[in-house]
Amino acid sequence: MTRVLVVTGAGGVGKTTLSAALAKVAADAGCRALVLTVDPARRLADALGVGELGNEPTPVEGHPGLWAAMLDVTASWEAVIHHYAEPEVADRLLVNPFFRAIADRFPAAQSFAAAEEMARLVESGAFEVVVVDTPPSGGGLDFFLAPRRTGELVGGRLLRWLTGAHLPARRTLYRITARPVLRLADTVLGGPLLEEIAEFLLDLRTMYDGLRTRARTIERHLRRATILVVTTADPTPLREAFRFFEELPEVDVHPDVVVFNRVLPGTWIEAADRPLRGIPDPELRAALRHNLRRWAAEARRHELARRSVAERYGVPVAAVPWLPHPPATVDDLPALLEGATGLDGVFDGGGGTVPSRP
Repeated sequence: MTRVLVVTGAGGVGKTTLSAALAKVAADAGCRALVLTVDPARRLADALGVGELGNEPTPVEGHPGLWAAMLDVTASWEAVIHHYAEPEVADRLLVNPFFRAIADRFPAAQSFAAAEEMARLVESGAFEVVVVDTPPSGGGLDFFLAPRRTGELVGGRLLRWLTGAHLPARRTLYRITARPVLRLADTVLGGPLLEEIAEFLLDLRTMYDGLRTRARTIERHLRRATILVVTTADPTPLREAFRFFEELPEVDVHPDVVVFNRVLPGTWIEAADRPLRGIPDPELRAALRHNLRRWAAEARRHELARRSVAERYGVPVAAVPWLPHPPATVDDLPALLEGATGLDGVFDGGGGTVPSRP
């Protein structure tokens, strides 16, 4: 069975780089590993060749077993429409400006497309490990809520009231009675606004059964996945992590570990109290002492933040050390996890950090 790691969290916490590092470590251990990313940093995109990638996985040159894909929201939604709508309906939806606006601009649409791609790649059976770097919208929550919300949008009460329970009969009635009136109104408004809205709602309603079934399948994949919530000790990412836990009960998934990235060494706390030797200049010694104490206070804040999350939510906490120079190439990625604590068993549920072939 394919092992799925979902790496989520607020933007700017390094989760894309961490996702790539996890996939690289899995590939180095002999697994066929894929990292599905959404919006990678330019330097990481160049290293992985992601700038030339789309939804279809491509092997990372020079790194056996490592594959990468970058979400193409437009292509993903086009595939969804062609799969769940009749050909005639699909053709209308894909050119309807209201559908295009939802697919291209709404964060939830991007999240559903990412979840759909994850499910497709897992079900392909082509990979032993799939690492998903989720879209950062909603602090990562949108990715988990999108399947259910998309189903609710398409099958909601308002949409059912507007389109009716029996779509074939309602469409016939619409064409005979409502459409001529809407066209007349659109002539007054100076554009085909009302008619396009009505066509959009009727067409969207036809996809309800297929999308509802697909949403349930995606949620099953998510319940089986290992979920890593990535944050830093900074206030804004921490608030997003707290929000993730507080709003998550809406869906039946449970984070396996909270990963604190860019953690300062605990030894810096002790270093602030050690005597400074070999520095005769008192002003320089005072400046160094002040600097050491500032960094010690910051390292202590990192430690307290990790402890607070562990006590507040009863979830394991991992720490990825701060590096003076972030990884710039694929070969640099494993160094990100060297010295990390709390990530043992992330791949196999216990007994080891990385998987191995049977």
